[in-house]
Amino acid sequence: MTLSDVFEEIPFWLVLEEKILALDSADFSDEKLEQTIQRIAEELDEAEYNVSGHGGNMLKLRWAVEKRCEAGEPLLKDLNAAVDALTLESASDPYAASSQLIDSLHATWPELKIAAQRADVVQIVEKTRLNLLIAKAKSMAGDARIRYLLEENVAHGTIISEMGISDKDLEKVLDAIKKEQAEKNRVMTLLEAVDGKGSQEKVRHLIDNNVAEALILELGGFEQGDIDAVKKSMEEELKEKQRLAEEEAARKKAEAEGPSLEDIPSDQMIDLIDSIREIMEFSDEEKEIRVMCEQSAIPKALVDIAVSDPDKLDELEKSAEG
Repeated sequence: MTLSDVFEEIPFWLVLEEKILALDSADFSDEKLEQTIQRIAEELDEAEYNVSGHGGNMLKLRWAVEKRCEAGEPLLKDLNAAVDALTLESASDPYAASSQLIDSLHATWPELKIAAQRADVVQIVEKTRLNLLIAKAKSMAGDARIRYLLEENVAHGTIISEMGISDKDLEKVLDAIKKEQAEKNRVMTLLEAVDGKGSQEKVRHLIDNNVAEALILELGGFEQGDIDAVKKSMEEELKEKQRLAEEEAARKKAEAEGPSLEDIPSDQMIDLIDSIREIMEFSDEEKEIRVMCEQSAIPKALVDIAVSDPDKLDELEKSAEG
C-alpha cells in the first residue's frame, strides 16, 4: 500500500512528497535544483494541480524541496518506514499511534503537526490498521474471520468486499451471534436466580436448564472440577432413580400379572377357571382372550395355560376340587 492509496483525493503535501521521493539525490544538487523544481511544477501542472500559476502551491513546492535538501533524503521515506512498522498492537488506538508517529518525525518534519496534515496522518494510520485487521482475518478459517472483523467494528460493507462474501453470508453470521447473545442473556438470568447459592448448586441449576459447559465456565466463572463433581453426583442420583423405577415397574408388572398358580387358593381357582371358560365362549382369538382376562383381573399364569393348553384347565379344576 502506498500512502496515496489511502485517500480518494490525495492531499497536495503528499503529492509533492511522492514526486520528491521518486527523484534521485543528484536532482537536488545546487546546479540542478531549480531545474528540478521547475520540472516537478510542470508535471503537476499537467496533472491539473496548477503549481506554476499558483503562488501558494509554488511556495509549498519550494518549501518541500528545501526540507528535502536539509534532511539529505526524502522525508516521505521516514514516514513510509514508520507506517510500515505499525502493528495491530501499536495501531490499536489510531489517534495515539498517529501522535507518536508525528512526534518521532517532528524534528525533521514539524509540518506534520499542522492540523490538516495531522488529520491526514490519522487517516493513514487508520487505513493501515484496517489492512492489518483484514490480513489477520484472512489467515483465519470459516466464520471466525468474519466474527473477528465484527468484533473490531469493521464496517459491514468492508467485510463483504474484503472477505469476498455475500450479504446473506454476513447476515447468517450476524444471526448466529444474535442467538448466542440471547443464550448468554438467558444464562445470566439463570445465575441471578441462584445468586448467593454455593458453586455446585449454581452449576446444577445451569445443567438442569440445558446450559452448555462452555457457557457455564465462561459466564459462571466456575472450574471444570465444579462441573465434573455435579455431573458425577447427578449420575449417581440418576442410577438410584433408575433402580427405584425398575423396582416399581417390576412391582406393577407382578401386580398386573397376579399371583402364580401355587399362590391361588382352591376356591378362587375354580371361580377363575369358570370365568376363563365364559370368556373363551365369546372368542377363540388369543389376543382378545388375554385382553378380556386382564380386564377381569385373571392371573397371567392361568391365562397363559388357557391360551396354550386349554385341556390343562380341567386338571387344575379337579386338583382344586380335591
